[in-house]
Amino acid sequence: MSRYTGPSCKKCRKVSQKLFLKGSKCATNCIVDKKQKASRDKKFSGGGPGGMKKMSDYGKHLREKQIARLMAQVTEAQFRRFFDKASKDKGKTGEALLRFLEVRLDNVVRRVGFAISMKAARQLVNHGHIRVNGRQVDIPSFLVKPGDTINIDPKKAQSPLVKLGLENAEKGAPRPSFLSWDAATMTGKMTRWPDRGEVSISVDEQLIVEFYSK
Repeated sequence: MSRYTGPSCKKCRKVSQKLFLKGSKCATNCIVDKKQKASRDKKFSGGGPGGMKKMSDYGKHLREKQIARLMAQVTEAQFRRFFDKASKDKGKTGEALLRFLEVRLDNVVRRVGFAISMKAARQLVNHGHIRVNGRQVDIPSFLVKPGDTINIDPKKAQSPLVKLGLENAEKGAPRPSFLSWDAATMTGKMTRWPDRGEVSISVDEQLIVEFYSK
């Protein structure tokens, strides 16, 4: 399966939106912020229109789908499979899609605090450092369910990157309420399915549903 290995910032430039692919690093020295500031400065100084071309209806739907896919860091084929799974769900398709993306193991590892970015979380999973209900799971797309516990290899827990992620979860990006945390055992637990407002992917999911319905 093909895997993108280029600079993360290039994905943000592609959709002209911060995707927070590098975790807290995106808060400083962000090229999207610089581009938007330059556009505003140009507009206020009278240096040209400084605006983007009007986007077509198809373009708006495609862009929303691309933002969701890039933030989840999945391939086109993987994203389509998640959409097909969501379309069979009893609830709203768009909300089900975002919920499935949110409870992927790599994303739960990130949100519980073991990693500061999705890339770092996926690396932890791929290298076999993560345990689900006490068993090693090395599949990033594994779907975590309510009641599942997530912890990390004790030796890996002492690495600087994991410590940085845990510090960020305590101070910078608090854990969502659908995840509980036991600091004594360094164990996270998914207590329930996430609500729509707790999903970390910021998109209009209805546009994605309409994109695949055309």
